[in-house]
Amino acid sequence: MTQTLTTAPRLRIYKSSPELYDAMMALSTASSKDVDAELAELIKIRASQINRCAFCLDMHTRDARKHGVTEQKLDTLAAWAEAGDIFDERERAALALTEAITLLGHDGVPDDVYERAAAAFTDRELGQVIAMAVTINAWNRINAAVRTAPPRR
Repeated sequence: MTQTLTTAPRLRIYKSSPELYDAMMALSTASSKDVDAELAELIKIRASQINRCAFCLDMHTRDARKHGVTEQKLDTLAAWAEAGDIFDERERAALALTEAITLLGHDGVPDDVYERAAAAFTDRELGQVIAMAVTINAWNRINAAVRTAPPRR
C-alpha cells in the first residue's frame, strides 16, 4: 500500500487559531534572547532541513543572509559535520545538539552531544539553544501538518 502525498495546503491554522500563533511567537522571542543571530538562523535552518519544512527553510535562509551568514555556511549546512573548519566549535556544538533534539530517539539526547554543548555555552546560553531547537521543531511540525508553503517570489 502506497501513500499519496500532495502539497496542497490543508488549514490556515494561524487564522483559525490566532492564539496558537501568538503563543508560538512568544516562545520564539523568549528562546531568541542571548543567542547570536547567525547561530540562531543556523539552528533554525538545520532543524528545518531535517524536518523538510520548506516554509521555514525559505524564511530562515533569507534571514540568515540578512544576519551575515556566509553562502559557504548555507551551502554546506546539511553536511556541517563533514565541512572542516567552516563552522566554529560553538556552531558545531549547537548543530549537533539541534540534530539530537530534532531526531530524538528512545535514548534522548546522547551524553556526549549534551556535554559538548555544555562546554561551549554558559548555562543561560545552553538553555536558550535548547529552547530554540525545540521551538523551531514545533514551528516545523505545525507547518508540515498543515502544509504551509513558502510564498512564490
